[in-house]
Amino acid sequence: MSLLFIRPTAKNSTKKDKRYMADVSASPLKHFVTAKKKINGIFDQLGAYIQESYNFLEETYQNAELDPVTSEEQVLEVKGYLTNVKGISEILARRHMKVAFFGRTSNGKSTVINAMLWDKVLPSGIGHTTNCFLRVEGSDGNEAYLLTDGSEEKKSVKTVMQLAHALHQDELLDSGSLVSVMWPNSKCSLLKDDLVLMDSPGIDVTTELDSWIDKFCLDADVFVLVANSESTLMQTEKQFFHKVNERLSRPNIFILNNRWDASASEPEYMDEVRRQHMERCTSFLVDELGVLDRTQAGDRIFFVSAKEVLNARIQKAQGMPEGGGALAEGFQVRMFEFQNFERRFEECISQSAVKTKFEQHTMRAKHIAEVLRQIMESVHVAAQEQRVYCLEKREEFRDRLEFIEKQLELLAEDYRMKIKQITDEVEHQVSNAMAEEIRRLSVLVDDFQMEFHPSPVVLKVYRNELHRHIEEGLVRNLSDRCSSTISVSLQTTQQEMIGKVNV
Repeated sequence: MSLLFIRPTAKNSTKKDKRYMADVSASPLKHFVTAKKKINGIFDQLGAYIQESYNFLEETYQNAELDPVTSEEQVLEVKGYLTNVKGISEILARRHMKVAFFGRTSNGKSTVINAMLWDKVLPSGIGHTTNCFLRVEGSDGNEAYLLTDGSEEKKSVKTVMQLAHALHQDELLDSGSLVSVMWPNSKCSLLKDDLVLMDSPGIDVTTELDSWIDKFCLDADVFVLVANSESTLMQTEKQFFHKVNERLSRPNIFILNNRWDASASEPEYMDEVRRQHMERCTSFLVDELGVLDRTQAGDRIFFVSAKEVLNARIQKAQGMPEGGGALAEGFQVRMFEFQNFERRFEECISQSAVKTKFEQHTMRAKHIAEVLRQIMESVHVAAQEQRVYCLEKREEFRDRLEFIEKQLELLAEDYRMKIKQITDEVEHQVSNAMAEEIRRLSVLVDDFQMEFHPSPVVLKVYRNELHRHIEEGLVRNLSDRCSSTISVSLQTTQQEMIGKVNV
């Protein structure tokens, strides 16, 4: 039986740990990718182990001649686990890290996503308002395409304008619809790490917040509230996240105070405005939602300008200086703040996704492995008990066989003596009978009735007939004298032998 888990050697383990740490240090998102690959490998091993165990149990159960060491219930239970593990493996293969962006209309949610992707993937800016949920996911192809709810048709889009036009032309899309934007991995490194970004309509344009949470939020690992730093948090924004907090256990929430570049025009009020925003956002996360304590809140609240970051990154991708052009004072500080947000965000979503996506299945795998171990142990114990029983029976049969062999030897010796006695007795009886009959030959001769004639020819015939008459008479008389006694003796001895052998 193959083992489920194999402990690596210290040397190999050190090399793997170094490679693992290098991957994780390169990007926190790699932690999820590495964990996903590792848990998939474990489930592959677990599936192979269960398959081998099932084959063994079924064969053992089918081939049991007397008392089986396994039961039909155990065979069916392990078969069920095999189906479960295959289903879990399929689910894990489709698992992604998911982050959902929410906020009021025109707060810059799409621009934040574009800045994170280093490209204008989603329509944003003047005249472009997201009117449905947009799911941005990486694809292996070289061309971008759209997938809408209930359709497998791939609608090709090559530019942001084509995407905006396609979304605008689709009259069936409403605020509760989902459109998947499949963007080539080759164009964005962030999407290579199993990350899905969910853009949403403004939470101030619908009353269907509960249905949004059910359809799009229950599997989200991180929520990003994109707020407008030129105003304050609105009740509609707070209400939505209160509902999220009721449905999910301590959701991971980041608050981006976007358009912070506007503060550069009034530097004398910048610190005070930042302090006020920080206090309100901290109070919302700590006091109202209770998802963090005050020492953690500072790592979840950021002041950024997504538009600046997007433009700078597009310029850098085109080989131009990222700080070129007319940028407001303090751009580098806001750029660093956005990069710090990305780093914190990546660390949080990776850790959260590993826990939410894998923990339940890991516990399930441990439970299956434990139950399977118990089943195999029970089979082992039953096999050991049957082995002990068979060994005891074998010793019992061996002792009995040795006893029978000895008894047969004694019987054989006894009946050799009896046969000799019977032989001697028969010989004695025949000898006595023969002597008696010889003395009575005259009687046999007198009984011969053939007429005597001296002729040589007739004399010869007479002699032959006399000889035949005497021989037949002797045999008949000897038989009458000996047969009954010998037969009784033989039958008695035979019955005695049969009786002793049966015992």
